[in-house]
Amino acid sequence: MSHFTRVRTVLRDPGLLAAALATAGFEAVETHETPQTLYGYRGDARPERAEIIVRRRHVGRASNDIGFRRSADGTFEAIISEYDRARYGPAWLARVARAYGHAAALRYAEDHGYEVASDTVERDGERRLILRRYT
Repeated sequence: MSHFTRVRTVLRDPGLLAAALATAGFEAVETHETPQTLYGYRGDARPERAEIIVRRRHVGRASNDIGFRRSADGTFEAIISEYDRARYGPAWLARVARAYGHAAALRYAEDHGYEVASDTVERDGERRLILRRYT
C-alpha cells in the first residue's frame, strides 16, 4: 500500500487548476465542492480526500488517484502517492503551476477585453504571451 504525501502549492482557483491538469495531459479531471475519497492502486478507498481529482485509471496502470485538497488558507495541496511521485513529483508540479499561470493570464485577458496577439513557447521552454486591446 503506497503512502500518500501532501505537497503545498500556491494554486487557489479550482477551475484554473483543472485547466492546468488538462494541459499537463489529464483529460478527465474531477472537481468537487466537498472533498471526495481518493483510491489506491488496488481500488481500495484511502483516508485521503480531495476536491480536485485525477482518478488512477487516467494516471497509470498501477497508479493511485492524484488529488488536490483545499487548505485552510485557500491554496490547494497536492496529494500524491509515494509510487507516483517518481513521475508526478516536483518537476511535474512546476509544469502544472506554469500551466496554471498561463490559464490565469488567458482568463485575465478575456475578462479585461484583451485578445491574444501571440502565444509561443521558446526553445528554452519559456512561454511568451502577447496580449493587445484596442480602445
